[in-house]
Amino acid sequence: MLKTTPTLAEIATAAGVSTMTASRAMNDQPGVSRSTRDAILKLAQNMGYVANRSAQKLSGGRSRVIGLLASDLGNAFTSSLVSGAVQAVAAAGNEVLIYSLLDRAQRPNDNVLQLLQQFTDGVIAILPYQFGFVESLSAAQLPVVTIDQHTEHAEFPSIAADSYGGARSAMQHLAELGHRRIAFITGDERMNSARDRHRAYDDAVAILGLERDAALVLPGDYSLGSGRAAAQQLLALPVRPTALFAANDLSAFGAMSVLQTAGLRVPQDISVVGFDDLEAASLVHPGLTTVRQPIAEMGRAAANTLLALIAGLDVATQQVSLPTELVVRASTAACKRAAKAPKK
Repeated sequence: MLKTTPTLAEIATAAGVSTMTASRAMNDQPGVSRSTRDAILKLAQNMGYVANRSAQKLSGGRSRVIGLLASDLGNAFTSSLVSGAVQAVAAAGNEVLIYSLLDRAQRPNDNVLQLLQQFTDGVIAILPYQFGFVESLSAAQLPVVTIDQHTEHAEFPSIAADSYGGARSAMQHLAELGHRRIAFITGDERMNSARDRHRAYDDAVAILGLERDAALVLPGDYSLGSGRAAAQQLLALPVRPTALFAANDLSAFGAMSVLQTAGLRVPQDISVVGFDDLEAASLVHPGLTTVRQPIAEMGRAAANTLLALIAGLDVATQQVSLPTELVVRASTAACKRAAKAPKK
């Protein structure tokens, strides 16, 4: 005979309390002492009780499930964000429902919206989504916190790193090494981080008296492929830059692979700086000088902010910016000469 899952009423009988008291304890609602709640929860766990999350939501309780929207979970940056968020959610005694989009520009369908409404208490949205979906979640009375928000999502609480300050430190580092002709691979400029890093590059060029050349600014989207494509364009310039600042590590990795394949030495012929400090940044050869942003901490901060909103607490700051730090490795060196294209 198959073992059946005990009902809430059976849990209440075993605990010697009313079904209403057991329900309040399971839903973390007021009216139950801490000791009684703990005793009921422990008994429910020992008896193998499985909560009906949907029923809890419909009855006005909390599901204790946090929704998390993310694209490309195989991306090291995204996976680190998710890991940080999951850790914080678990520490608060909640669970995480993750929905992954293969195309981050695609709007999740209405079934996903219904799923999140029915089973979660709130949602963390990582990376940009087509305008309208996050707004639909908010309209459905679901608290929403974004990470590195999309332009149109500025009204939602958001967690990010100091992209502008980090990018300025990268440019300052290259300028102090004597570089004046510095190229820049942009990021996905639908995102605040990419626009801030681009603005920091432009400001550094003006303030530090660096060479201004539109050909040195190359479009990117935070991917390996865009880094490779940008490097191909740099190789075709009549006068190549002596340094390259990429808006993220993946772009830097892609650019380095193309430059090295073409016979350029990093950093002897061209210095390279990235942004993120992914684990691979210390493993590539040469080790990548990069701007470290606290990726896992961003995920944890987003989760804690969302949990506070769910609890009905006011968020002190709508837009949280965590500090960044320049990490100097072997991919940057003093500028020795202007880099010119080899004679054909």
